[in-house]
Amino acid sequence: MSDEGRLVAGRYRLVERIGRGGMGTVWRAEDEVLARQVALKQLHTQPQLSDAEVATLYERTRREARSAARVVHPNVVVVHDVVEDDGRPCIVMEYVPAPTLGDILKGGRTLPPEEVARIGLGMIAAVRAAHAAGVLHRDIKPGNVLLGAGGRVVLTDFGIAQTAGTSTLTQTGEMVGSIDFMAPERIRGQKPGPSSDLWSLGATLYQAVEGRPPYRRDTPMETAYAIAVEPFEPMRQAGPLEPLIEILLSRNPEDRPTAEQTERALRATWSGGPTATVPSAVAQEGPVGDPDTARTSPTSPTTPTPPPPPPPEAGVRGRKRASRVLVPVATVLAAAAVGGTLYVTSNDDRTPDARRTGAASSAPAATPSPVPDGYRLVHAKQLGVSFPVPDGWKQKQATGDGVTYVDPTGLASIAIGMVDPAGSHPVEHFKDIEANTKVNYPTTYRRLRMQKTTFRDQPAAVWEFTFHGRARAFRAIDLGYGPAGGREYDIYVSAPDARWDTYRPVFNAVRDGFTG
Repeated sequence: MSDEGRLVAGRYRLVERIGRGGMGTVWRAEDEVLARQVALKQLHTQPQLSDAEVATLYERTRREARSAARVVHPNVVVVHDVVEDDGRPCIVMEYVPAPTLGDILKGGRTLPPEEVARIGLGMIAAVRAAHAAGVLHRDIKPGNVLLGAGGRVVLTDFGIAQTAGTSTLTQTGEMVGSIDFMAPERIRGQKPGPSSDLWSLGATLYQAVEGRPPYRRDTPMETAYAIAVEPFEPMRQAGPLEPLIEILLSRNPEDRPTAEQTERALRATWSGGPTATVPSAVAQEGPVGDPDTARTSPTSPTTPTPPPPPPPEAGVRGRKRASRVLVPVATVLAAAAVGGTLYVTSNDDRTPDARRTGAASSAPAATPSPVPDGYRLVHAKQLGVSFPVPDGWKQKQATGDGVTYVDPTGLASIAIGMVDPAGSHPVEHFKDIEANTKVNYPTTYRRLRMQKTTFRDQPAAVWEFTFHGRARAFRAIDLGYGPAGGREYDIYVSAPDARWDTYRPVFNAVRDGFTG
């Protein structure tokens, strides 16, 4: 480890590497001026990035420091300094020699609801302080919650924080954050707000009591889809926290409680009793949680001592829950390539003449085809559409803006999504999603095709790709169509790549028999 012992900015001696991730390395360092330990976050060199991209990355890091520094609160990690090291910005923070909540929850471990409420009170105090300073965290998760000495709870790693009134520094379609804890509106490509942090807080509390994130699936793509359109697994161990967690995970941001309401509900659950003991084996593991998280050092216990619990917040259970999801299925799946691997292959169904000329194929005639043998016609009343489905395929889920059918193996699916109102053109919609996968995984994404076409005399786009699940490769095709500013429908089919020749005709049948 060649950097060990090196002096940074003439002041900070690198002592021990305590974390490493895609963005950078976190060191325990000695501040030789003030004779104290600090955590120093050092950016990695990114040789594949252009000069402009490097400049953006460095500015994002400086913004991280500025964002965190403006939030002065005992439940927020203290930023001491920002220095340059060989032209790269480094953030110097207080050092907290403590495990993260993620460390404690490894292997499906859980905590009692009272202890989770206590931790939640520290988190919500940090969130309220950040929001009051005009800062969104955008990556709240167990790995970014430090559990320090004396019961201190510290929210750290404002690496993707955004300050109100500043540019986002992300390319169109890019999402940054951890997919398991990313609010539905962020997956849909909408601008996050304070309630997005509260959804992530709810997902963190859910894992703490249940032992897993609320929407965890086998692949990131499936997880993002579940966040956008599926219900979460019912809670079995949340006890008095269940109503609060349920409303925090509302898909509609307007249906979530405020930070103040959340804090009151947490206080009502936590009686102020003894803090649960951190398992000694975990406490001794040291910094093995989120690699980009600085184990940054307690100055004083900071979880506030609550007054006698007030009555539970009125309306926490009774507020309206949103079920409408303005997102086509393919949007969710492609956006969920965060953390996954996408491989794009070719299956061009244009006519030979169209292939030679490069022209995009038009859709079948405006009159839908008859229902083929071996299929049945199904009606999605909430979408106002009908389409054929193979016999034996069953509906898996349905929301106001999406419906999914799966085959008997559970590996192949038909999904119909809707966006209302639509954007300028379906191909631009798909490009936005693709931009996200390229930015986050530039070496693993390859496009098969994304082309403009028409369908039923409407602007349309076709996108084909494959993706890898845990055990096998899948292939998918998506057709989006609809007028600009009107209603866009998306017809999506995915199946195991090894059996694509068998399942590809299903897409043709659904497409040709679709009415909306």
